[in-house]
Amino acid sequence: MRRMNDFDFLHGSWDVANRRLTTPLAAPPGGTWEEFPGHAVIRPLFGGAGNIDEITFPTLGRQGVTLRLFDSETCQWSIHWSDSRTGRLDPPVTGGFTGDRGDFHGEDSYDGRPIRVHFVWYRLGPDTARWEQEFSGDDGDTWELNWVMDLTRTGAAGA
Repeated sequence: MRRMNDFDFLHGSWDVANRRLTTPLAAPPGGTWEEFPGHAVIRPLFGGAGNIDEITFPTLGRQGVTLRLFDSETCQWSIHWSDSRTGRLDPPVTGGFTGDRGDFHGEDSYDGRPIRVHFVWYRLGPDTARWEQEFSGDDGDTWELNWVMDLTRTGAAGA
């Protein structure tokens, strides 16, 4: 069952190990993976019906913001992303959790072509979590994993 407090596990301060494909959806498939650190602070909004996180990628010289909001009518979460490179709010992905796994889908564009986007959140315990991103350039027939974040808590929950 989807609840408005599904993301409470994420509140606090986290070190983030990032692994990202440098050229998603390239032909032929495959490519180079880059690794870089991050640090995120996630704060609750609306009594658990939302949260906001700020993430810094020190070796990339940029930051990002994620806004997550729970729609009480649809019982769906929407996840919105923006980063300091563009200052634009990307189209949201929507979905929710079943157990300790959250699946979220949306539509966007990459290099000028329409794509489908899939986020997966894993609640792995009180001090660890994982986020994965996949793109599909063929309307969901195939998916390519292109970014993984492994989060390790650095402070008290809700910090």
